[in-house]
Amino acid sequence: MVWLFGQGHAVDLILGVMLLEWLLLTRGRGWRKGDAALRLLPGALMVLALRAALTGAGWWWIALALAASFPVHLADIARRPRRSI
Repeated sequence: MVWLFGQGHAVDLILGVMLLEWLLLTRGRGWRKGDAALRLLPGALMVLALRAALTGAGWWWIALALAASFPVHLADIARRPRRSI
């Protein structure tokens, strides 16, 4: 378990699963590639921040990944169709 988490390989597995999810959305569900990427990218950036934290990277790498996830999340929300309640 030390190898899995201490070197960030758990995060690599998560990113691999997210890539498979992107493939499922684009090929299996017919989503546009950009829409699927925009939907998954904020989570991927937060997972990259986790990887940076697990591997002892500088605090600025963690902060950069977390800060980048927010505007991407806002862009995703802005592109989603509006539904009436």
